Amino acid sequence: MSRRAPPPQSLLDSIPQRGALQRRDPAPVDQWHPPLSGEMDMRIARDGTWYHEGDPIERKALAQLFSSILRLDEDGRYYLVTPVERWGIQVDDAPFVATRLRVEGQGEHQRLRFTTNLEDEVTLDAEHPLRVEVDPETQEPSPYLLLRSNLEALVGRNVFYQLAELAVEREDRGATRLGVWSCGHFFALDGSQHG
Repeated sequence: MSRRAPPPQSLLDSIPQRGALQRRDPAPVDQWHPPLSGEMDMRIARDGTWYHEGDPIERKALAQLFSSILRLDEDGRYYLVTPVERWGIQVDDAPFVATRLRVEGQGEHQRLRFTTNLEDEVTLDAEHPLRVEVDPETQEPSPYLLLRSNLEALVGRNVFYQLAELAVEREDRGATRLGVWSCGHFFALDGSQHG
């Protein structure tokens, strides 16, 4: 039986007003600019599972706490950031996974609300757009939803199938696009930009 490594206490101690481990809104990490403290043996897998020293973080509240201080910097790296520390971590794809979809209304006026693996909720709209990357070799789509700042959620396969069931065709500059409506905006599912 392997021993589970505790979370890095110095990082936990430096999170402002952390109190008990509980669901919290994201911290104002874009306002903090501490020097790089080093690399942490922490990884977020493509399925959204957080790992510390090779072991999965099994307490969702702890992963939520860490996600509240996550930032993607201009160097393309992800960091856990507090006012006094900045630790580099590995992210295999996107740091979140959209696991549930709720549809409100219909047609051009419908609202598509997503929930992530860490219980973040976001509505697909102009400020939280959907983009789809298509693998040039396999033609496999990878849809992403902007969650906050520049952090994205990979849309899980089952949720993407739900989106595909809601898809409608729309003429755009002489081409027919397949996509979904949310909050009055059309979001293409074929890799083109929303309109």
